[in-house]
Amino acid sequence: MAKTGRFVAVCLSEKKGTPKKPVPAGLLVEDFGLEGDAHGGTPKRQVSLLCESSIAKMRQKGAELSPGDFAENLTIDGITIDDLPLGAHIRLSRGALLEVTQIGKQCHGGCAIRELIGDCVMPREGVFARVVTGGEVAPGDTFEVADG
Repeated sequence: MAKTGRFVAVCLSEKKGTPKKPVPAGLLVEDFGLEGDAHGGTPKRQVSLLCESSIAKMRQKGAELSPGDFAENLTIDGITIDDLPLGAHIRLSRGALLEVTQIGKQCHGGCAIRELIGDCVMPREGVFARVVTGGEVAPGDTFEVADG
């Protein structure tokens, strides 16, 4: 049985290394990423996802955080990092298809969240995907995860 979840936020930034800002909706472009986002076109890390449960861990440490503060494109809820193994396919309710290509990443120097609370979940729990099939995505949309 496929696991399901929903999108809490869609976020983008015009420059790398800055927090992303929530937008009302986005367009996932095949083999590129989120239209208008500075990270678009990166071969293995076209789109970044972070589970709401991961953000909640950081809130418990006293940080006030909003979607996009970890520079994630898609904030998701209803599943955990364990539900998104490498190669998994994420089928969005509007037809787009993502494939998980990487879990975690090397943290860049000067991470504001790490400096504030001494930790950051993105290097361990950030999920990266490539856009297999493009389409629209908006907060409230649902998705399902299937093993690749």
